[in-house]
Amino acid sequence: MPYPSGRHFLQIPGPTNVPDRVLRAMDMPTIDHRGPGFAALGLEVLEGLKAVFQSRQPVVIYPASGTGAWEAALVNTLSPGDRVLMFETGQFASLWNKMALRLGIVTEFIATDWRRGADAAVLEARLREDKDHTIKAVCVVHNETSTGATSRIGLIRKAIDAVAHPALLLVDTISSLGSIDYRHDEWGVDVTVGGSQKGLMLPPGLSFNCVSEKARKASAQAALPRSYWAWEDMIASNKTGYFPYTPATNLLYGLREALCMLQEEGLPCVFARHQRHAEATRRAVNAWGLEVLCAAPEEYSGTLTAVVMPAGHDADRLRAVILETFDMSLGIGLGRLAGKVFRIGHLGHFNDLMLAGTLSGVEMGLSLAGVPHRKGGAQAALDHLAATAKVA
Repeated sequence: MPYPSGRHFLQIPGPTNVPDRVLRAMDMPTIDHRGPGFAALGLEVLEGLKAVFQSRQPVVIYPASGTGAWEAALVNTLSPGDRVLMFETGQFASLWNKMALRLGIVTEFIATDWRRGADAAVLEARLREDKDHTIKAVCVVHNETSTGATSRIGLIRKAIDAVAHPALLLVDTISSLGSIDYRHDEWGVDVTVGGSQKGLMLPPGLSFNCVSEKARKASAQAALPRSYWAWEDMIASNKTGYFPYTPATNLLYGLREALCMLQEEGLPCVFARHQRHAEATRRAVNAWGLEVLCAAPEEYSGTLTAVVMPAGHDADRLRAVILETFDMSLGIGLGRLAGKVFRIGHLGHFNDLMLAGTLSGVEMGLSLAGVPHRKGGAQAALDHLAATAKVA
């Protein structure tokens, strides 16, 4: 590959592009994480995160990937042998299920075709059968990064409430937090799992649990082993802005700047921007004559679009052609979707011209790779962007 002039186009569904403002904010000397300056930083980011979760409940920050926050959600609330209901909405839901099994949790894994989100009607029917309340928690991935299907958490909560079931509700928002409307308190979520490297526009390395009072009460009775992941030590130390162990100081500088950026734009505007870019992307896919993987329009993701390849054509070859020719990275197909789909990320620090360049690269790549398609997908997206642009 010749020397790539210009910026690499990172259009995977995370990690996402890190804004220059965030990079500059992290470019600071490391400070004493036991000193008064750090306490002010800690209190600021811990409070600022609550607005992103749309919650007044405590948010716990771990120096870890989202996988760590998955484990924290489980070990703080459950005991060995507890029954948990999960939905197989995609690769990441499958991995969370695998983790639960390794921890000694008994899972009931409701299968799907990986083209839809969690079905609230199926959940309600299953919980209605659980007369003895043996199911202790329901785990749902809000936005399945492998498929581009978004589960409607408000309906999931209504299904649980319809049968007055006491199960905890645990939700993964790793590829939706700060990008798609999400309401921890209003939707009665007990533990929300998040990560730094997608909508929060940071490098990988921070993960989060937003924790309800009900979840904290469950934690007092939970018997799964935990030490590093224990909430109460963290929450107690966080009251003064500190952490019980060495925090990722410079990532917290970046988090403070990212939270400022989200506040300046306003969360409703952030959500609308993501939905607008998602719609433009889907219009491009339809104009190409290709298929969006998500089969339910009401569940289309605002942060990524998974595109189904025509039969006999390999998504990984297309991705390789685009990378080698245009220096642009697209998301791979994961699990059962390997080689069958490619994923376009349109989340985080992202604007109209970045999307225009992304879709132009995809359209040129389809031609170079010999993938059957119609011309004009990029233009269809541009038409939508122009028609919906805010003019000063």
